[in-house]
Amino acid sequence: MGFVRHRPVPVTCYLAVLLVVTDQIGSFTSNTAQILICVALGVAGHRSGLRATTAAVAVTIVATARNVADPGFAPTANTWMYSVLLPVFPAVLGAYLRSTAGRLEERDVTPDALLAAGGVAITVLSTWSSWHLGEQPVWVVGLLAVVGGLSLGIARRLPGLVFLLQGVLLVSADTYLNNTVNTCVILTLTAIGVFSMRVGSWAWVAAAYLTGCLLTAIAVVGQETEITPFRVGVLMTLVATPIAIGRYLGMRQAALAAERLRAEESARAAVAQVRADQLAERERIARDVHDIVAHHVGAMVLRAGAARYAAPDGPVADALTDIRDAGHQVLQDLRELLDLLRDPDRQPGLLANPADVIREAAARVAAAGLDVDLDLDPAADRTPLIARASAARIVQEGLTNVLKHAGPGTQVRVSVTPSGDGLSVEIRNGRPPTDMERLPSSGRGLAGMRERVRALGGTLSAGPDGDGGWLLAARLPSRLSQRSPA
Repeated sequence: MGFVRHRPVPVTCYLAVLLVVTDQIGSFTSNTAQILICVALGVAGHRSGLRATTAAVAVTIVATARNVADPGFAPTANTWMYSVLLPVFPAVLGAYLRSTAGRLEERDVTPDALLAAGGVAITVLSTWSSWHLGEQPVWVVGLLAVVGGLSLGIARRLPGLVFLLQGVLLVSADTYLNNTVNTCVILTLTAIGVFSMRVGSWAWVAAAYLTGCLLTAIAVVGQETEITPFRVGVLMTLVATPIAIGRYLGMRQAALAAERLRAEESARAAVAQVRADQLAERERIARDVHDIVAHHVGAMVLRAGAARYAAPDGPVADALTDIRDAGHQVLQDLRELLDLLRDPDRQPGLLANPADVIREAAARVAAAGLDVDLDLDPAADRTPLIARASAARIVQEGLTNVLKHAGPGTQVRVSVTPSGDGLSVEIRNGRPPTDMERLPSSGRGLAGMRERVRALGGTLSAGPDGDGGWLLAARLPSRLSQRSPA
């Protein structure tokens, strides 16, 4: 038996030979061999193919018939029935366990509870008055009735096991308590219907139909019952009805599952298509931005560098140097922005120290003519990086706006300080010293800052300060807001 999992058919044949040999020498070992051969057949039905299992069953039938038959007496009908059913049953059971119903994915137990409640109600209400009529104790009969009814509650998950249990109860009731046979027939037909609904193989449905016809015939056909074609047709129709209902429900469930799967696949395909379209649009935008902005900024940097060598000293040379360095930084930032635009899942680079970015921005606009007073609290370095990086971008944009709209000579005070559980950023500029020609502006700077602050769950305000100047104030929380940006 140690080889039965890997070589079930050879083990079965070996046990069949052992059964015949021990029967011929009159050894009690034949009983052990008869038990073990049934186990081996079950494993063969579960692990081997149809042809190999059929050959093992045929060999076992011959060996079992030889063991059952008495010496000197011809085999009777009962002998052959026992010899055939004893090997066939474990082989069929093993094959069923291999190709049984799939796992029930439905989590709702309401149908199972209704089946269990209905089964108990039928068995108890229709049989309790007959429990004392049999040879078995009343509590045994009552327990079997309750168990038989409750078993319908697991019929959808273990259809074959429940069908087998109901068949055994039906045969037992026909033998020991005939008054409860009709109730057992109802339970058996219900189990057949659930079995047909859960098992997709038509071969197993046909086997269930033949078994149901046999069990029903055992229950309703007595010694004095006249067998006519009409009664046979009624019996076959009676068994076919729950099978037809079960197959209809099973195919309907399969169709609904297939439709649900198609809908999920369509939804995933639609999401993938939308994402592909978004990535394609991002790629097109990135390409256009690169072709337009990078070309002009690059030309500006080259011309500033060339002019720098033509005028090596003086304020003009310093201004050209600043223009060249600013252009290089713009191109670097533009490359990072385009990389992020092409790959939105990539995390943006935050390697630069936000405090250094703020100081660099202040120095750049100071070189361009603004009078900058920077108040950068060292305690701000203890706030989260995302808040400090956003504050740096706001300071950059705010100082650029002051330079464009107020012009050189304007006094600007920049303050970045911790406030509560976040950062407070203020950029206040005084009245422009002289009238100036305003530089071109897209108007998107302030809107971009609002969007950045809103994404973090903060607040931003901008407007005149009442003294002829302008005040930009932002508050950035230390933790991201869970609300979606409006």
